[in-house]
Amino acid sequence: MAKVSIFLLGFMLLHCWVAMNEAKYVKYKDPKQPLNVRIKDLMDRMTLEEKIGQMTQIERKVASAEIMKKYYIGSVLSGGGSVPKAQASAEDWINMVNDFQKGSLSTRLGIPMIYGIDAVHGNNNVYNATIFPHNIGLGATRDPKLVRKIGAATALEVRATGIQYAFAPCIAVCRDPRWGRCYESYSEDHKIVQAMTEIIPGLQGEIPANSPKGVPFVAGKRKVIASAKHYVGDGGTTKGINENNTVISRHGLLSIHMPAYYNAIKKGVSTVMVSYSSWNGKKMHANHNLITKFLKNHLHFKGFVISDWQGIDRITTPPDANYTYSIYASINAGIDMVMVPLNFTEFIDGLTLLVKSNAIPMNRINDAVRRILRVKFVMGLFEDPLADHSLVHQLGSKKHRKLAREAVRKSLVLLKNGENPNQPLIPLPKRVPKILVAGSHADNLGYQCGGWTIEWQGVTGNNVTKGTTILSAIKSTVHKDTEVVYKENPDLDYVKSNNFSYAIVVVGEKPYAETNGDSLNLTISAPGPETIENVCGQVKCVTVIISGRPVVIQPYVDKIEALVAAWLPGTEGNGVTDVLFGDYGFRGKLPRTWFKTVDQLPMNVGDSHYDPLFPFGFGLKTKSHKAN
Repeated sequence: MAKVSIFLLGFMLLHCWVAMNEAKYVKYKDPKQPLNVRIKDLMDRMTLEEKIGQMTQIERKVASAEIMKKYYIGSVLSGGGSVPKAQASAEDWINMVNDFQKGSLSTRLGIPMIYGIDAVHGNNNVYNATIFPHNIGLGATRDPKLVRKIGAATALEVRATGIQYAFAPCIAVCRDPRWGRCYESYSEDHKIVQAMTEIIPGLQGEIPANSPKGVPFVAGKRKVIASAKHYVGDGGTTKGINENNTVISRHGLLSIHMPAYYNAIKKGVSTVMVSYSSWNGKKMHANHNLITKFLKNHLHFKGFVISDWQGIDRITTPPDANYTYSIYASINAGIDMVMVPLNFTEFIDGLTLLVKSNAIPMNRINDAVRRILRVKFVMGLFEDPLADHSLVHQLGSKKHRKLAREAVRKSLVLLKNGENPNQPLIPLPKRVPKILVAGSHADNLGYQCGGWTIEWQGVTGNNVTKGTTILSAIKSTVHKDTEVVYKENPDLDYVKSNNFSYAIVVVGEKPYAETNGDSLNLTISAPGPETIENVCGQVKCVTVIISGRPVVIQPYVDKIEALVAAWLPGTEGNGVTDVLFGDYGFRGKLPRTWFKTVDQLPMNVGDSHYDPLFPFGFGLKTKSHKAN
């Protein structure tokens, strides 16, 4: 009798154990289940509150583990320059991101959050990260394979900090250099921009051969979510005014500004970010025809559409004049995740009210959440939600800095080299008695990197992050017996009286980002023109222009012996000296037209009034002392 009782007790315990495990098993947590089964299973369990939380992206300054848990927040971001602390280490970033993530995982359903950051030329908000040339420089390389490698390196440096989402690439086609974001565009020619979408498989990984069109793809923990931006027409605004109106026919929009999105979607881009700008007076954040009908339905994009920073606020003029309407218009237009990013309770309450009053249909909410969850499942976030320290050594690694140096030397465009081809100044001799290095940008790492570096608007000085200035690169490249004299803005008498063998003048624009960079005059920052006049009038000189776009140089060209467009090269100044001194040959080609005067603008290759100082695609070549 006792034996039977023991047997029955054991059987009951086994039955309970099986039942408990069956109760614990849920399909959405099982990676062996098909993607759509996991999505449906999870969505069937979600409340409206949980769904709206997934659609909300908030700034790290207002985030905490408690907030993540209470509001079911789907995503957190760092705005430009928003960091855990000054000069934060990779470990500091990981600890912060994981703290937010633990809040998300402690919710009823344990849906992990995504952390996003503007890694637009390397993981550029982060101290000690490798800063690659901005996109305009990469466009000058004409090298999609190089750009793909840069995407892969950037992904590793982003993941090194525990972050899974890069707001890149910008695939704008800048049609007017007066635009403050022109350096974020690879070219005025959509074909070059299309070729440079090869950065997407670098960031996300190579999409599987049998993957259906438009389905997002992220290949695990060493890759990141990419974001094609800013949809669509952001580079075509009137007079290049940021966030302004792009006046163009539908044919023009589809043939110039849209093609790179075809490539991005084909390569499995996970997200698309909407532009602040308007198309023929219609705000893109409220454009149902282009977001839902064209991008989602016609192009079969299956990832999620995200707003820009406070992008829905700008639907009204002035911004935030009617926030309820902004929520209504943007969500119905097809935006899935809203970069709120600060006053998130107002957004959550407003969207909840609009859904409950049937102003926004539930199927629109479900479409948004389905897309967000699809990206989270595809990238393996449910299986590996927390970051570890295994990639911290990737931040600013020697390998990545070597790659950035290669990108710099391939991006430089030689516009002039001596008064005639038989007497070139470049390559410069390394062994001469004395050379002068002058100009505001010669010894300023912040200026060299430009905007979107450490802070949103960029920084000045050499203590901002780790890297090599052009001056330091010159000193380490020339012969040990060559005296290098640096004077930022020497006067005429000083230049005359010092018997320099030649001079290198490095001048250009000071850092800027977005609207702060809009410019109607496109001049070199003072005292740059004065430095050129004083130096190049007296001694053979190479002038290196550090800028995010073509600038006014026609008045100085005759005095300059050799002229180099170096764009915004980033942290690796040795890439500049690699070609100046002939270790490698110049090979860059202009990614955009170099105008004579701003009165000609806008002026792009193919225009009837095309009369440039240097045409699109121009670039002199030099031979290297060693194989390229």
